[in-house]
Amino acid sequence: MTGISATPADLPIQTKQPSRGQGYWPGVARRLRRDKTTIVFGVILLLMFAAILLASVLTSYDPFQSDMLHRLQPIGFEHHPLGTDELGRDMLTRLLYGGRISWFIGITPVVIALVIGGLLGIVAGFAGGGVNMMIMRITDVFFAFPSVLLAVAISGALGGGIFNIILSLTLVFIPPIIRVAETVTTSVRELDYIEAARASGAGGFTIVRVHVLPNVLGPIFVYATSLISVSMILGAGLSFLGIGTKPPDAEWGLMLNTLRGAIYTQPLLTMLPGFCIFITSIGFNMVSDGLRAAMDVRA
Repeated sequence: MTGISATPADLPIQTKQPSRGQGYWPGVARRLRRDKTTIVFGVILLLMFAAILLASVLTSYDPFQSDMLHRLQPIGFEHHPLGTDELGRDMLTRLLYGGRISWFIGITPVVIALVIGGLLGIVAGFAGGGVNMMIMRITDVFFAFPSVLLAVAISGALGGGIFNIILSLTLVFIPPIIRVAETVTTSVRELDYIEAARASGAGGFTIVRVHVLPNVLGPIFVYATSLISVSMILGAGLSFLGIGTKPPDAEWGLMLNTLRGAIYTQPLLTMLPGFCIFITSIGFNMVSDGLRAAMDVRA
């Protein structure tokens, strides 16, 4: 699926059952603390998240209140530190409130796809046989379409709106998560301690809950984290194309659309929503890479 590469070989997989004395999770935390890049981008994301949550405290402007007498004012304009948009609305306020929608669109489909796709992938990997064949062949059908084209087609067919964006992106992200979950589960299923658990008489549900889940949730979660930036970019792209959120909603992709007419008169204003999308997406990518490196026991 173009744009979403499921590369299970690069994901961290625990190759043995860790004991309490080995300190796997303390080791992960220790490696994360040493990774300054991950810490920096993690702090940036936390500050952005806090800012959008406290938007009503950080600004007193109404994100929907227009002022045509002061439209397209430059950055640093009086009482408007980031200027105003094409309808005279405060840009800082619009960016903060727009971040709520953009982050919601970016995270929610990934979380839903993580639950559904992770469950189906684990079932396919652990059960094997006909169950694996049925789930994975249906999954392969979705990989026949590029992710961007599939998201545009589903969202266009359903119509605009936040709910339809989330539904279309969820359907796009479920197949790659299924593939990653099935791959890591299949790898873990053949390990010695799983065979020992079967020999001791443990049931399938107990084996999955006690032995399989602790070893596969990490890789699946790390991969899902990397999809948040893709989800945010796709959601912004759908809104930019006019098949996502609708005016007067404050959403970064939609703001890029409405401000594109001012690119020659106020180019810095038009860059602000794109800069927010860029910083957020690269932040989630760097945090995902840091988590992958920290959780890789082969390192």
